[in-house]
Amino acid sequence: MNTLSWILVGILVYTVGAMALDSRGLLPSSFRLSGPILTIHTKRGRAFLEWLASPKRLWRAWGNLGVGVALVIMVGSFFAVLLSAVSTISQPQAAGFVRPQDALVIPGVNQFLPWAAAVDIVVGLLVGLVVHEGGHGLLCRVEDIEIESMGVALLAFVPMGAFVQPDEESQAAADRGGRTRMFAAGVTNNFLVTAVSFALLFALVASLVTVVPGVAIGGTLPGSAAEEAGIDRGDVLVGVDGQPVDGDEEFGAALADAGREVTVDRRDADPVTVERSLIATRAVVDGPIGTGTELTHVDGEAVYTESGFESALSGVEVAELRLAGDDEETRTVRFPVGTFVSTVSTEQPLGEAGAPDTPLVVHSIGGEPTPDPAALSAVLEETDPGQTVEVVTYHGDGDDPWSGERNVYAVTLDDHPEADHGFLGVGGIQAGTSGVVVDDFGIDTYPADRYHAMLGGNGPGEAPVTSFVTRTFGALVLPFLNTVDPNVGYNFAGFNGAVTNFYAVSGPLGAGTVFTLVNILFWTGWVNINLGIFNCIPSYPLDGGHILNACVETTAARLPGEASARAVGAVTTAISATMILSLLGLLFVPWLLS
Repeated sequence: MNTLSWILVGILVYTVGAMALDSRGLLPSSFRLSGPILTIHTKRGRAFLEWLASPKRLWRAWGNLGVGVALVIMVGSFFAVLLSAVSTISQPQAAGFVRPQDALVIPGVNQFLPWAAAVDIVVGLLVGLVVHEGGHGLLCRVEDIEIESMGVALLAFVPMGAFVQPDEESQAAADRGGRTRMFAAGVTNNFLVTAVSFALLFALVASLVTVVPGVAIGGTLPGSAAEEAGIDRGDVLVGVDGQPVDGDEEFGAALADAGREVTVDRRDADPVTVERSLIATRAVVDGPIGTGTELTHVDGEAVYTESGFESALSGVEVAELRLAGDDEETRTVRFPVGTFVSTVSTEQPLGEAGAPDTPLVVHSIGGEPTPDPAALSAVLEETDPGQTVEVVTYHGDGDDPWSGERNVYAVTLDDHPEADHGFLGVGGIQAGTSGVVVDDFGIDTYPADRYHAMLGGNGPGEAPVTSFVTRTFGALVLPFLNTVDPNVGYNFAGFNGAVTNFYAVSGPLGAGTVFTLVNILFWTGWVNINLGIFNCIPSYPLDGGHILNACVETTAARLPGEASARAVGAVTTAISATMILSLLGLLFVPWLLS
């Protein structure tokens, strides 16, 4: 059973036990049970809220600001979710796959919230719930709405919310503006907590946290030389054969000058010797070379580095590659050298010249070799629209261009739609040589500099993230950044575990204290803004649903004639139902079709 299944079983067992106790009258009178949700009610704290609510004019101004913010977010979230749902339903294959359980803010169940951040997330959630419901309670007293009770809500043993329960008659007697300010106060407080948390977070990171010099290792590729040598996640490489390196460029330059066997220095760890070998880290599907395959020879010449591989293929049209394995698995493959493309439009230059719409390898254009996409682009940039060039390709029957024969086409190039040079008309261009990307070392670097910059750092070589708004947006997407930018291999869930090896802390506080503080601030800000946005959804029983109803009532009151309560309810229900169905479509359509 997976983690989610165990949690569901635990909730079921808890619910049965709690309902049995409740049926026998064994729960305290302040406890109220509704399925797996237990609410604990109290009247304590009302005197404090009464005292805090004394500057009523100030709090009403704060409530009006909250109403304005909530309305903007409500309208924006409604159309954003609606349009996204329509796009997902009409083109489900283009939608990013998100599991339904990722809507739950539960570490270990939500794939973007790891167990390592569980305590920080719970702290942020508790802060968010307290200030949210505290805002409702405060504005109740500002608007002279009586409070029947306050308390917390638990899902099994897990705190899932706090609440302030207004007196129904007193709430109904309050004016519409007062009720609206009361419902908006919670989300306004959440956004304030986010602003304060992120401001403190950025200040602490900028002043106390720096990126250590070297190459941060996020992981190693399976079967690679680095994995064989024992390099692992959390290592920081600081030297190659005694030459100091700081960053990917210096590391790559040092490797280019080194031989097959290199000694790599690691920060706070012993040096290791790496015997480089060439493996395919990316390859087209169903090709003769699979991901993770080791390449040992090109036309009988031994190769073990990327530069050696490129040199052996230079000037070659069709090569013979030997692939490593057990004796019975060692084999050679025919390898046309060029840029792999998966589609050729019959209505564009290469297709019009006779090339079929099948995967093929473009070896050269106008006599200039095109061994990879960069070379293909460079050659086309030197051409003109209307120019006729000789294009050499390799393609076979179906999806196997490697077994195909040489084909030459006289192609008259079109105008490029986005640039001032010739256009060939191919699609699905794959990275690497003939769709194969190779690596002779096998490390996957961690973007420590980029994350430091997004969280307030301003060190050299980091991304230009300067404004508070930009950094706030960046911090919000960090836990799921690789779904926003697929080129990023790692999400950021705080300074936890091996990630702390990539950063140094200065000042009087220890590294553990600083990392704990910034983690709590990060997740408190992240949880509060998401809690605020979620409660702005125009649907019952969320705050946004109550604000929506008040807005519809206000609009209806200004129209000619007298709008009935039924008509107001119908409009509110329609908008609320549309929002709920759109959210369900976003969550479950990609999952059902996967």
